[in-house]
Amino acid sequence: MNPTFRAPRGTGGEYTPPPDKSITHRALMLAAISSGKSSITNALATGDCVSTRKCLEDLGSSIEETDHRLVVRGAGLRGFREPDRPLDAENSGTTTRLLSGLMAGLPIFAVLTGDRSLLGRPMGRVVQPLRLMGARIEGRDGGKFAPLCFLPGSGDLAPLEFSLPVPSAQVKSCLLLAALRAGGTSRFSGRTSSRDHTERMLAALGVVLERQGEELVVSPPRSLPAFEIVIPGDISSCAFFVAASLISGRDMLVRGCGLNPSRMGFLNVVTRMGARVESREERVSLGEPVGTLRVSAGELTGAKIGVEEVPELIDEIPLLAVLGLFCHGVVEVRGAEELRFKESDRLMMISSLVEGLGGKVEVFEDGFAVEGPQELRPGTIDPGGDHRIAMAAAVAASGIRGGVRVQGFECAAVSYPDFVRDFIALGGQVA
Repeated sequence: MNPTFRAPRGTGGEYTPPPDKSITHRALMLAAISSGKSSITNALATGDCVSTRKCLEDLGSSIEETDHRLVVRGAGLRGFREPDRPLDAENSGTTTRLLSGLMAGLPIFAVLTGDRSLLGRPMGRVVQPLRLMGARIEGRDGGKFAPLCFLPGSGDLAPLEFSLPVPSAQVKSCLLLAALRAGGTSRFSGRTSSRDHTERMLAALGVVLERQGEELVVSPPRSLPAFEIVIPGDISSCAFFVAASLISGRDMLVRGCGLNPSRMGFLNVVTRMGARVESREERVSLGEPVGTLRVSAGELTGAKIGVEEVPELIDEIPLLAVLGLFCHGVVEVRGAEELRFKESDRLMMISSLVEGLGGKVEVFEDGFAVEGPQELRPGTIDPGGDHRIAMAAAVAASGIRGGVRVQGFECAAVSYPDFVRDFIALGGQVA
């Protein structure tokens, strides 16, 4: 699938984003370890979230789909059974890291693996602290990379005091999930400021979880109750069309979108660049605020994004590079070395994207700088199988006469299977 994206009239209008990928992962996992029958409505049913569902089913979870809902019968905190085959997380780092926290120390033998891309992503950052809790985990290169082998334990883990060296929501969530089976209170300090879906959902389920400054303190519960959740729209997916509307100079109304403050980093940055963004919270679903966004275009100027902002917009950083091509001034991102360990080396792929459209970008070890506006030309972009790079390239078509061709665009289905449909509905053309 090598479509060419064009937007001769620009993109904008009214829009409902697809279900939130991060929240779907966590809802499935928490339902699987609850005590009872949970209901998940509007779950993302593609890519990484399908990997999570399959792994949970291989561990004995019962997940049935009925009336656009997933009904999950929880096995309890220690109820997973030994799988009959290796667990295949495919391309999903979230599945691998969070599931490691759920399985660590259980009285089962399990192997967790994935595709070639996943096998190159660092796993030592979760294996090391889980071993400190008493889990027996082996893996490639001493446990630095998957496949990971989980050896049987007692079902319980030791409490942990640990300082997170990187602001990673996946690492933090892994350790929070493991702490649910600890023999006492666990404390996590260091780089704990990252998206907080796991904290919100656990608190909504009654887990005693306190934030004391930058420290998270978790007291293990006896069990988790079953729950109902309606998954909100994914603000990271929404960001692609917000960017397209800003490039086009058209307004956008977004309905049913997750408004978690730890995910608003991209909107905060584009507001600083000159966009006008209004949000209205309308409901809360298992601790997650949901509502409406109104985005109005304005003349965009440059912005500097430092290490303290990166955790709240890590998935949207390729879009900032694209916006930098059309704004007046310099967009500079620093402190984003984590991008080198995503589905691709995203800093390298950002360079390829910009240069493939005739633009210029300066890439650093931990970020990049783009000065706009630049004269761009139609081009063909190979995203290297990275869904966010593929969609960022499509967004650039909103400001390039003649459009942008994206090779292998089917990779976008990992997080956004209906991207092409929505691009067309918002005024674009795809051939």
